[in-house]
Amino acid sequence: MRGAVPGLGTPHPFGSRLPAIYGSDELAGRLLAAFDEVLAPVHSTLDNLAAYLDPQLAPADFVDWLAGWVAAETAPGWTLRQRREAVDSAVALHRVRGTARGLAEQVRTVFGVLPEVTENGGTVWSSTPGGPLPGSPVCALTVTVRVADPDLVPLARLRALVEANRPAHVPCDVRVVIEDGPVAGGDDDGTL
Repeated sequence: MRGAVPGLGTPHPFGSRLPAIYGSDELAGRLLAAFDEVLAPVHSTLDNLAAYLDPQLAPADFVDWLAGWVAAETAPGWTLRQRREAVDSAVALHRVRGTARGLAEQVRTVFGVLPEVTENGGTVWSSTPGGPLPGSPVCALTVTVRVADPDLVPLARLRALVEANRPAHVPCDVRVVIEDGPVAGGDDDGTL
């Protein structure tokens, strides 16, 4: 990656480490200069390793590699800033994956729209045995995205994203609602 930087120097050239008797030898100097040129990107990368691992400072071509490391959700055509934010927030999103908050944040990160996530489950405790249970006995999850322009949120990509990040055992409905208009995509009720 960094080998394509023209004129990249090395902080520790081999020629300067030679004993004086070999330092004046032209052939040895040219051979060692070739090694310096080959190893200069290695020195540069190691000297700046902390910056390579920080998505806000890493070189543009390295950000995509970092995205693969942390399984960040990115899409073709994203700007460098969007990819950096996706990598930066990936670990925090993995912590809340499978929750309503995590699903909403994932949709917001990818599409820039905060959805309404409705689930029917819940937890409660009671000191009285036999009290009513929260939610419904049938699991359900509904993700509703409200947009003015339905082209901003491609339905196939939205559904794929929700399917990949929802709890595996919970059936899910995905809805895109056009602000001040009819429901887009899916069945008559707007479900995909």
